[in-house]
Amino acid sequence: MAGGPVKSSYRDRITAGFFAHLFKAVFKRHHREMRPLLAPLIPHDAVVFDVGAHAGQYTKLFARLAKRGRVYAIEPQSYARRILRTAIRLNRVRNVEILPLALGAAPGNATLTIPVKASGSYGFGLAHLGPDMREGSAETETVEVTTLDVLTMKLGLTRLDFIKADIEGWEQAMIEGGCATLARFKPALLLELNEEYMRRANGSVAAVWRILTDLGYRATGGEPGGRALDRPRDGDILFLPPKKT
Repeated sequence: MAGGPVKSSYRDRITAGFFAHLFKAVFKRHHREMRPLLAPLIPHDAVVFDVGAHAGQYTKLFARLAKRGRVYAIEPQSYARRILRTAIRLNRVRNVEILPLALGAAPGNATLTIPVKASGSYGFGLAHLGPDMREGSAETETVEVTTLDVLTMKLGLTRLDFIKADIEGWEQAMIEGGCATLARFKPALLLELNEEYMRRANGSVAAVWRILTDLGYRATGGEPGGRALDRPRDGDILFLPPKKT
């Protein structure tokens, strides 16, 4: 009997956290300030990949920009997908397809780690592939991993205009598994780069910079009015291919 109330309390905290996350996903409109930066890169008929779609704040923005196109919300985490699916439905967004996948350097399966906050709710925005390197509680689930090249082939895409990726350090792995796609379609990329997280995935910001600049990409700050960058750095970075400079 001693374990009953503890388990019930834990479930209650998870449930309360879920509804708090869901409320924000449905009713909040984050990233609206990014519209002037993204609108020239995402035409009305664009195809967009939102990699690490999380609760769908960027997904909603992309769907409004590409209102006659298609947005693929790529999210491996089951908890986040529950929120994302509900937020998309309640916002009456009809041009989004949710894919339960992670993108990496090679197809396979991987362990996704979801931190648990001291309050008992999930820190699901910090979920990442591989073991948790920080102190504290965490849960895990096994997820399917594919590559950008394999996915675009399976979807039968004839264009890909834009990729946003916020995948907690696995951005380099995604790029390594998608060089053919990047060379073929030349999408603009908005990447959140963090050297500490990338080291966790055996990558580096400098390596991402090198791969993309070798493909002809030019880096700028990933915010409205962001300036051209001539050296690797952390943060939100917009990589523009030659045709979109």
